[in-house]
Amino acid sequence: MKKKITALFLAGMLMLNLAACGGSGQKENSTEKNADTTEIQVFIAASLNTVMTELAEIYKETHPDVTITYNADSSGKLLTQIEEGYECDVFFSAAQKQMDELEADGLVEEGTRANVVNNQVTVVSRKDSGTQVTGLADLNKASSIALAGGSVPVGKYTRQALVNLGVLKETEDVSLIPTQDVSDALGGVEISEQENVSKVLTAVVEGSCEVGTTYYSDTYGYEDEIDILETVSYDLTGNVIYPIAQVKNQEADDAQKAAAKEFIDFITSDEAKPVFEKYYFDTNVN
Repeated sequence: MKKKITALFLAGMLMLNLAACGGSGQKENSTEKNADTTEIQVFIAASLNTVMTELAEIYKETHPDVTITYNADSSGKLLTQIEEGYECDVFFSAAQKQMDELEADGLVEEGTRANVVNNQVTVVSRKDSGTQVTGLADLNKASSIALAGGSVPVGKYTRQALVNLGVLKETEDVSLIPTQDVSDALGGVEISEQENVSKVLTAVVEGSCEVGTTYYSDTYGYEDEIDILETVSYDLTGNVIYPIAQVKNQEADDAQKAAAKEFIDFITSDEAKPVFEKYYFDTNVN
């Protein structure tokens, strides 16, 4: 039987009871759920956590009988969990690569995949860091860097940009470039490898690393705490497209499958666009 994810056993999960929860996004006691409530498991890239919380609150207004359980982490980790058999109804990835692999595995419901938003990689530091770094081109001036692993989309995009700048050697799959190789290419600078983009931002905000690479959307709410040293151009990273799709869930009943599709329809609708834009996402993806 597929593994059932719960907030007690999987770090990073955010439970939102759309039937009766308030704006706090806290988990509601399962005993209080209406017997007719339909629950869907939605796996989201860590960089989507804040915007998807607000979108779920909007969605509940017209779908009070749907409970959404979010599992937020790096897209690579989420892909692995789905492939290992964790129950999932919707996958919202921060990169095409993970969605391509899921589709190649035959785990995507035909006709449900769609590109939702674009993002940009940024180089950030604390406002009081005194860093001499101005962007990717002089990362070697940093005393320490927070960098996501290559399997994490923001880590992959950062590596691709460094390849295009001539800092790293060209390779067929930049996601396989070890963090140590990045450090060596930057003259031995200390790099703290992080599991997802949210942890990169935390390392910078807390001051444990001088600089880090995050998404522009992750800087929302931290304007008074961090400086954006560079917003990296798409010429260096390529587009940072976030695709969404319904996952083939053998344990889902008809109501669950219908709810998953309807939720995707909402996320890809014009109604959701201004919410994404509020959190610094680019909705012009076509």
